[in-house]
Amino acid sequence: MKNNKLVLYRRKREGRTNYKKRLTLLKGRKPRLVIRKTNNQVIAQIVDYSPEGDKILVATASSALKKLGWNYSCKNMPACYLAGFLLGKKAKDKKVNEAIVDFGLQSNIAGSKLYAVVQGAKDAGLEIPVGEGVLPTKERIIGAHISSYYSKGAGDAQFSKYRKENVDPAKLAQDIENLKKKMVGK
Repeated sequence: MKNNKLVLYRRKREGRTNYKKRLTLLKGRKPRLVIRKTNNQVIAQIVDYSPEGDKILVATASSALKKLGWNYSCKNMPACYLAGFLLGKKAKDKKVNEAIVDFGLQSNIAGSKLYAVVQGAKDAGLEIPVGEGVLPTKERIIGAHISSYYSKGAGDAQFSKYRKENVDPAKLAQDIENLKKKMVGK
């Protein structure tokens, strides 16, 4: 007697794709803002569906901020916001005006770094349907929590790289605004 077990898709077996969630996103017929978080950076892409395979329209990573003069960590909340802002500017240049968010299998916690990317893309002019209650506060986006923690003298080991490079987290908000102006001028 034959064994008629259903063999699942490879990516589903590996726990890398939730096809039910993917189908729901694809039914929207809009480009997807795909956000993936690694240990060192955040990667953001605008992806459009094609039967031959998804097409990446625009992509950036928070590590790309280093080329623009970013001297801070590429994995903190302000870097995620700026990566989203940079992606939004690139998308507007390519005539992409709207997208829906695709976090994949990552937990989408309100006010997290993932939503900081979304806020950056929205501030750059992309139309993204998302509730305002899940976006991080302005204070977190400009790194007020980092500056206050640094000014208390806490976490000397955490800020040793900043001290070695003579970077002052107290000027973080000012540096964010300067980098945004540089991106708008591009």
